Amino acid sequence: MKSKEIEFTQLIENNQGIVHKVCRIYCDSPEAHEDLFQEIVLQLWKSFDSFKGDAKFSTWMYRVGLNTAITLIRKKKKNIPTTSIDSQPFFDVRAHEFDEEKEERLKLLYKAIKKLNDVERALVLLYLEDLPYKEIAQTLGISEVNARVKMNRAKDKLKEMMTATA
Repeated sequence: MKSKEIEFTQLIENNQGIVHKVCRIYCDSPEAHEDLFQEIVLQLWKSFDSFKGDAKFSTWMYRVGLNTAITLIRKKKKNIPTTSIDSQPFFDVRAHEFDEEKEERLKLLYKAIKKLNDVERALVLLYLEDLPYKEIAQTLGISEVNARVKMNRAKDKLKEMMTATA
């Protein structure tokens, strides 16, 4: 493998939790999750040369992943169009399994998050990652003040939804 492919594969393996979280927020089925995961990794690969290191790799990864997911969701296609990652012989990214018990606990929260609009979902995902508002704003391409305002509104919506189901 060339050094570029090795570097990319290592970065994806080390940070694949980010992609899984994006998929979990935007997908309802394991098949859609897997398809979106592959599509995000493919888009990351296609844009890897554009990563200049101005921001952290994880910030760039969130931006590409969220943009890919939101673009596909907004197209409102029942089947997400994907390109097989298997057609790229140098990819050997192994998905780590997530703790099923933890998944169950998160289902209620994710169910509420899925009721938010696309931008609010992305904002909540980044917030749950404990990213500072400055980095959230940079990832979403909005001002830091706007990120704070939108997050407070999203929190209020989530509280309302969670208390309504309790």
